[in-house]
Amino acid sequence: MLINFVRAVILYIVVLITTRLMGKRELGQLQPYEVVISIMIANLATIPMSDIGVPIVSGLVPIMGLLTMHLIISLLNLKSTKLKRLLCGKPNIIINKGKIDEEAMEKERFDLSELEERLREKDVFDIGDVDYAILETNGEVSVILKPEKQQPTIEDLNLKPEFRGISYNLILDGVVIYKNLKLINKSEIWLKEQIEKFNLKEKDVLIATMNEKGEFFCQGKEQVK
Repeated sequence: MLINFVRAVILYIVVLITTRLMGKRELGQLQPYEVVISIMIANLATIPMSDIGVPIVSGLVPIMGLLTMHLIISLLNLKSTKLKRLLCGKPNIIINKGKIDEEAMEKERFDLSELEERLREKDVFDIGDVDYAILETNGEVSVILKPEKQQPTIEDLNLKPEFRGISYNLILDGVVIYKNLKLINKSEIWLKEQIEKFNLKEKDVLIATMNEKGEFFCQGKEQVK
């Protein structure tokens, strides 16, 4: 039992590191070759994890091989448009100027029910509102609404919103983030003064932030309220 536990931990760490090295993507954003590699890695890790008769190296070596292949393919994709198109395919317009392209739908084996589902995921509930819909290589659908159905932008309304910039976490769950304090050129004394205005101490703060406009936000933990 202990051996199985240790082997599972080792393989988990290796697969986690491998996945991290493959880059940050959501599952739905994986390209076809990345999906294949992910499935193969999962299968390779399962065999030595469940069977102690199989040397753990028998799982680790192929996983490292797949990681190497992934890194090579990713590099080649950056260098070669033709190879990227071969491995990943190319985006396909399935709604063109408000008209559903039946030929493109059939080619991608994409039915109307699935199209409507994907549109609803984009908060589009009337297919008649769509000017263009593009099926991306990762399976996502990008949508451009008809001009009269698009939400007006700030530019359209001739508005000039105030700049707020990013917000810096200064305290998270009672722990002071000194690096961020340094970035905004503030001291811990200043921070204490700010949270005292909320009748709180550092250890009692759930979260405290400040944006580049200088707006300070602070919320205490529930148990101290």
